[in-house]
Amino acid sequence: MASLQSDENPKRGLSGGHRSENLSARLWRLPPTSANTLHKHVRAEEFYFVLEGVGRMRVGDETLTMPKYGGVLVGLEQLRQVFNDTDAEVLWLIVGTPEELEFLPGAKTKPDMSLIYPVDPKQLPKELAGVEWPPKS
Repeated sequence: MASLQSDENPKRGLSGGHRSENLSARLWRLPPTSANTLHKHVRAEEFYFVLEGVGRMRVGDETLTMPKYGGVLVGLEQLRQVFNDTDAEVLWLIVGTPEELEFLPGAKTKPDMSLIYPVDPKQLPKELAGVEWPPKS
């Protein structure tokens, strides 16, 4: 049995993930006015679940709002980005199916990052217009 643990680094979020051959899980803590990268997965579905706060995310062209204990399943090939345009931290649990084989330890080939990031991954949603993320140290 394994447990998720906090590294308490707000720039990276709450991390520490676990994966098996069939499933992976990780925690993300997003501070106010922050965002994850805009990305998609070729082989992995992900379920995003809000443990604390109000979750905001874009999936394709749609912006979603999830209350505490609310979640959404994001399918293959769908662009997704978790963001926080509120004044409070948000804690997410992300559970997914196996990711692209090229990312697994011992992979023989390098991943084609254009499949994961078909557009600029640092672009922010319109709700965070004018925000600099990540902040300059």
